[in-house]
Amino acid sequence: MMGPAHSLSGAAAWLGVGAAAAATGHTMPWPVLLAGALICAGAALAPDLDHKAATISRAFGPISRALCEIVDKLSYAVYKATKKQGDPRRSGGHRTLTHTWLWAVLIGAGCSVAAITGGRWAVLAILFVHMVLAIEGLLWRATRGSSADVLVWLLAATSAWIIAGVLDKPGNGSDWLFTQPGQEYLWLGLPVVLGALVHDIGDALTVSGCPILWPIPVGRKRWYPIGPPKIMRFRAGSWVELKVLMPAFMLLGGVGCAAALNFI
Repeated sequence: MMGPAHSLSGAAAWLGVGAAAAATGHTMPWPVLLAGALICAGAALAPDLDHKAATISRAFGPISRALCEIVDKLSYAVYKATKKQGDPRRSGGHRTLTHTWLWAVLIGAGCSVAAITGGRWAVLAILFVHMVLAIEGLLWRATRGSSADVLVWLLAATSAWIIAGVLDKPGNGSDWLFTQPGQEYLWLGLPVVLGALVHDIGDALTVSGCPILWPIPVGRKRWYPIGPPKIMRFRAGSWVELKVLMPAFMLLGGVGCAAALNFI
């Protein structure tokens, strides 16, 4: 999938979680619903850290481009070290390590640990990074070009500061789901995990599939490309993604938001 579809699917997924939480009596405060949707939209771009031409590679200028180079090489090294006889030869690390359930869980857990041990500045950093990615993904046409980078960063920094300030107020959700002292913002890792997994599922629908299950082997492959029957797959950027899936994500996200806020 392309960046906009990934971000839309991430936001829709968190709004769906909000609807499920409301149905089970654990209604999200609206700041958690908003922050989680934006974090999940941003996190749904993050697995493409292994792709030098992906949206995330441009999000933070030279820093993100260099990071993508490093992650690509790391992913390729892990692939070569762990592949089985049935796994094909590769020339790069795209759609390997960062496109697995294990990576999603580790990144999400890392964000949760950072949020509860690093204090306000760690929370702001997590929010800022994911706000930048969410803006790049959801408003991708408007953010193209280096001249827009500074505006995106300023908007993300301002949004992160305002959202953190709202969440910090009693009853607004800093302790949503995890209510013990010292567990404030422990939930921040949840939309990060969900966004990464939604990205992987989206890529699994495309022609190449996605090795979500690694390191669990499937037959003679450790990097088995999970996906539906080939007749149901599509190419990234095709009309199926643009004309069917993206409108569907918008509709599902709207319904999920309404249900999460108890409007329906």
